Amino acid sequence: MRILLVDDEPALRELLRATFEGAHVQVDEAGSALEAEALIKKCRPDLIVLDLRMPGMSGSELCTKLKGAARTKKIPIVLLTGADDEEARRAKRCGAQALVRKPFSPLDLLAIVEELAGGEQSVPARRPRKARAAEEEVLLYARDLQHLLEIERGQRTLLQDSYLETVTALATALESRDMRTHAHSHRVERYAVELLATIDPKRLSNHPSIRYGFLLHDVGKIGIPDGILQKPGPLTPPERRRMQTHTVLGEQMLGGVAFLQGEGLRIVRSHHERWDGKGYPDGIAGAEIPLDARVFAVADSLDAMTSDRPYRRALRWEAARGEIVAQAGKQFDPDVVDAFCEREGDLQQAQRELAAA
Repeated sequence: MRILLVDDEPALRELLRATFEGAHVQVDEAGSALEAEALIKKCRPDLIVLDLRMPGMSGSELCTKLKGAARTKKIPIVLLTGADDEEARRAKRCGAQALVRKPFSPLDLLAIVEELAGGEQSVPARRPRKARAAEEEVLLYARDLQHLLEIERGQRTLLQDSYLETVTALATALESRDMRTHAHSHRVERYAVELLATIDPKRLSNHPSIRYGFLLHDVGKIGIPDGILQKPGPLTPPERRRMQTHTVLGEQMLGGVAFLQGEGLRIVRSHHERWDGKGYPDGIAGAEIPLDARVFAVADSLDAMTSDRPYRRALRWEAARGEIVAQAGKQFDPDVVDAFCEREGDLQQAQRELAAA
């Protein structure tokens, strides 16, 4: 059996779709009367579930039009309405076979559809409404709710993916200012994700802003003059102090971005803190430093040491590893260094893949 749902509310269409598909009914959808007419011309439905109030042509107008056409006059139509009694009576005079008031039970609507379909359609037969156990309706609602939750989860995933794509593009644009750090954000993000997954496998899924913080950790360098940012040699003490302000500048710049609130913003501010308290901007130490910033510090240093710089060639991996291990309990959180040693092979593989890309 093929049913056409016509309603301008997407959420209600999804609920009804879940109800009918659970009864093995093929479902088409339209968000307006004009869209419904186009679908009917393309493929004639066996029954139409039609909302009374819609923008443009109303449900009663469409019903009257369909009942006046030879090709569609025999199609059973169920009108959905939340209107007053008089409007409901006028709507029923347009020729609809049934009128269902909102709010309604999806199970009740399904029973009406089955009754209108009769014995000729392929809708499973059901007991009369009064004879059904209450558990059956509870199960139907539970299935519909699960379906809607899956839709919402998919939409949220799409939104998070779009955020990540936007942040990635911004990080790439930022690096174009400083060729010394070309692709740096992408590499450290990959390293940091590997390390954090070892320490707390569920943390990234519970806090999506962490990845954004990894990618945008140096966004505050927008406020650093090119003469300092691109200087090929060592910085003077005043220049170094100016450079160190990029963490606070970054936090201020991103403070109003909703999807970066929380863990992501803490990474931007605290990724240059040290385990021994000798970092910046706050000089905090040990577990006072946010976990994600402690993880990022190791990833950041690993990439800095294994990448070419204008003033030196990249260190060999073994040399960088020795420096990281030597700084456990000094510059770096010892637990993060342990995670580095555990995942070293995966990190090397990530480096090779990124270099090839």
